[in-house]
Amino acid sequence: MLARLVAQRHEFLGFLERRVGSRAVAEDILQEAFTRSLTKVGQLEQEESAVAWFYRILRNAVTDYQRRSGVAARSLEAFSNELTTEVAPETDAAVCQCITGLARNLKPEYAAALQAVEVEGVPVKDFAETQGITSGNAAVRVFRAREALKVQLRRCCGSCADDGCRDCTCHAPASPA
Repeated sequence: MLARLVAQRHEFLGFLERRVGSRAVAEDILQEAFTRSLTKVGQLEQEESAVAWFYRILRNAVTDYQRRSGVAARSLEAFSNELTTEVAPETDAAVCQCITGLARNLKPEYAAALQAVEVEGVPVKDFAETQGITSGNAAVRVFRAREALKVQLRRCCGSCADDGCRDCTCHAPASPA
């Protein structure tokens, strides 16, 4: 029965490729399906139904792949939308003034990302184009820049930073020692 399934490999691969649009992904799904089917081969009562049974496994695998891909795409889109959300002007005025000085101490690419996206309001996609990087790379750069700035802010302002650094009263120097 396994020989029969292996003989159909090319047809299975074509079936998958038409549904997922990528030969590499189709290969991965097929290998995973072959592996899964080895543990369930004893459930087959008739060898003649092996091919139909395997196609059912492949259809389920494609459905699983599409669900995972959809979740990943929605998560990435939500993250991108979060990065492009603008802060209200009244919020800007209340933010700790230490941030400006601390941002200058970040790696140059992080400082540039925060300046463009957070201060100037440039969309992440446009920032990516000006830097010659992908939108995903730009989103990660902005995220890492924010995280690096948070670390510096905690060092500089202490517990004030834990409360969101609104109306900061720490009067710490603008750069860490």
